[in-house]
Amino acid sequence: MNTHPAPATRGSFLIGKEEVRGSHGDFRARNPRTGEELEPLYGLGGIEDVDRAVKLAAHADAIFRDTGAQERASFLERIASEIEAVREPILDRVEAETGIARSQVEGEFARTTNQLRLFANVVREGSWRGIRVDPAKPEREPLPRPDLRQRKIALGPVAVFSSSNFPLSFSVAGGDTASAFAAGCPVVVKAHSAHPGSSELVGRAVRAAVRACGLPEGTFSMLFGSGKGLGAALVAHPGIKAVGFTGSRSGGLALLDIAARRPVPIPVYAEMSSVNPVFILPDALAHNAGGLGQAFITSVNTRAGQLCTSPGLIFAIEGDDLDSFIRAAGEAVQGSQGVPMLNSGISSNFDVAVERFVSAKGLTRVAVGASDDAIAVCGVTRLFATDGATFLANPALSDEAFGAAALVVRARDFDQMAEIARGLEGQLTATVHATPEDHGQARILLPILELLAGRIIFNGWPTGVEVGHAVIHGGPFPATSAPATTSVGSLAIERFLRPVSYQNAPADLLPTELRDENFAGVWRRVDGEFGQD
Repeated sequence: MNTHPAPATRGSFLIGKEEVRGSHGDFRARNPRTGEELEPLYGLGGIEDVDRAVKLAAHADAIFRDTGAQERASFLERIASEIEAVREPILDRVEAETGIARSQVEGEFARTTNQLRLFANVVREGSWRGIRVDPAKPEREPLPRPDLRQRKIALGPVAVFSSSNFPLSFSVAGGDTASAFAAGCPVVVKAHSAHPGSSELVGRAVRAAVRACGLPEGTFSMLFGSGKGLGAALVAHPGIKAVGFTGSRSGGLALLDIAARRPVPIPVYAEMSSVNPVFILPDALAHNAGGLGQAFITSVNTRAGQLCTSPGLIFAIEGDDLDSFIRAAGEAVQGSQGVPMLNSGISSNFDVAVERFVSAKGLTRVAVGASDDAIAVCGVTRLFATDGATFLANPALSDEAFGAAALVVRARDFDQMAEIARGLEGQLTATVHATPEDHGQARILLPILELLAGRIIFNGWPTGVEVGHAVIHGGPFPATSAPATTSVGSLAIERFLRPVSYQNAPADLLPTELRDENFAGVWRRVDGEFGQD
């Protein structure tokens, strides 16, 4: 592992090997716990900076996409090592810029480096290449079959928009960047202004890996700037071929509109909004109403509710057991202490969302958590309740409140619960609590939830996403803009690839992996048979 000392934060963004001081305004990060402004002062970039970064990426594209599996995997591993070499400064800065508890920052740090290494293994294994070979059959009647060979290639330079709530794992070297690099795409990151120091430290680590691996400088750049200005220019630039975004629905839709209006439209993989409904079936509720109520609030309170998988809606059938659940959840809320929200903008938006609940007819405020006046930007937990008819009559009650607020809905019966489920928007997750006695109802609910969400959880809670091969962090609109994809896990590489088929190509012109000899030993489908031969 590289053990060189951490570079100081300098208020710069990175265009290839250059450090650039933006000249379109400036800003500082602010500690949400103390309210203090943090050094250094950062400059904002402009359209000319976007143009330089994207042109460098376009110049690097042909070289980087042509790297071999071992070379690209080593690059991903080197990024992880370079980040680990500055672990403590990164952890300190993330904690200062976001107010996220140290233990949670440490967990996210590990997730970030682990997923880089996961994609290194994916690149080496090779099945992502999608190799298919249909050998020629000139004797076939009534028409001969041509020789057809297919592989997947990188789309080209990718614009990645860092999220506010995951300053490491959905940021400069997060899942979008890691999967784009794995596919062979150069990356231009628009770093989030809420955690610029964290972004700069990680960005320097990525740049060090680019240099150490002898890759073109345009393989990676990182910019600071406004979403409406620099971000819009980045998506509109003809050199960008795809976009990875994690953020608000309004932000994601704006980028989708820009991408669609380009002379050559491009895909935008936007993860936007989700309330992650939870359905508690009768026997599960009867057996553990109090425990489920407490566990629910624990999940709601994780990171002050500022998670894309925070459970915002609970559905259960009215009765004494649900009353016990609500009572236990309310006690847990009252016992919860306010914690820092990520920034004042998110806090203000959360206050607006809470006011929507407060002013809605037919809702009851169950409980409010304790505030902490010592915290500059303090998030306070809120719990509300209503009945199924009121919920069905007011679609706005299912809108996301990005923070620790949740609504319990008393369904009249299971039929009304199923009716509500059918009417919900697309979600990242849906959760079912059920015992074997509930499996009859769960069997009816499951096909509804398959159409609703990308990940269905049983007898657990949606907060926490495992990074692996079988996970889906995606879902139908408006949870994401591309429901056939995921932004977490090895399948995320598919977003930045497209298939190309070669017909009757001379053998010496074929890409190596499409030739008859499988020198790399990758999995291929040859004449319909899948194997490594």
